[in-house]
Amino acid sequence: MEQPNKNFQIVSDKKTRMILPNALTLIGVCIGLSSIKFALDSKFELSIIAIIFAALFDALDGRVARLIKGTSLVGKELDSLADVISFGVAPAFIMYFWLLNSLGKFGWLLCLIYVVCVALRLARFNVSSNEETSWKNNFFEGIPSPAGGIIVLMPLIFNLSELDIININYRIVVPIFFIITSFLLISKVPTYSFKKIVIPRRMTIFVLFGIVLFFGLLLIYTFKVLVFGGLAYVTLIPISYFYYKKNKKKNNINTIQNDNEDLEDIL
Repeated sequence: MEQPNKNFQIVSDKKTRMILPNALTLIGVCIGLSSIKFALDSKFELSIIAIIFAALFDALDGRVARLIKGTSLVGKELDSLADVISFGVAPAFIMYFWLLNSLGKFGWLLCLIYVVCVALRLARFNVSSNEETSWKNNFFEGIPSPAGGIIVLMPLIFNLSELDIININYRIVVPIFFIITSFLLISKVPTYSFKKIVIPRRMTIFVLFGIVLFFGLLLIYTFKVLVFGGLAYVTLIPISYFYYKKNKKKNNINTIQNDNEDLEDIL
């Protein structure tokens, strides 16, 4: 009886393990580009849904890469390039086809500024992600590009939600959203990264129920849920800022105490 080939392994080679996360990234790029095609055909509902799916793939590719140990420098750079397209270029074109084209050159200028800010934000993220891990890894500097892409689309999402709460002059609101979002992207305002959330075992079932409930509501009341979800995220920005300052102050106190203890040992 022949012995099995011990050298034969399905996913042992790192280059093989890199294929799946990079494939997810490229699928996200295709979806992001498709959102531009939908906007060009005035199918703005499909454009928004495509951006949401692109955000889901963006969240998956990195986690899958870490799970199967398929991370790579190529994947990191590819992910940033994909984010520029899906959450920079695509939202800008969607909003341009929807309203900004009516503002002439000023509308196009807003699109250019926003896309440049997304590119700068991702370039800074690539550099800062090489630093040593610390408690600061629980926060981003500025809002991440997927969040920026969705926030800048909020006027359109609100319009599609058919929530007749207030009358909005979109010709004024949309430029304001573009300017504020562009500033938040390149700012150093700390925002939650949600990468290191510790869930107690007894709360797991409730968290799973909440996730299922959220996606169920998202399927039924898509744009209404996106409106309230966007408002919730914007509300978290000042909360994360003050929580960051509190942690920074606490960390500085601990550092001073450790330095004093070292001095006492020396003396």
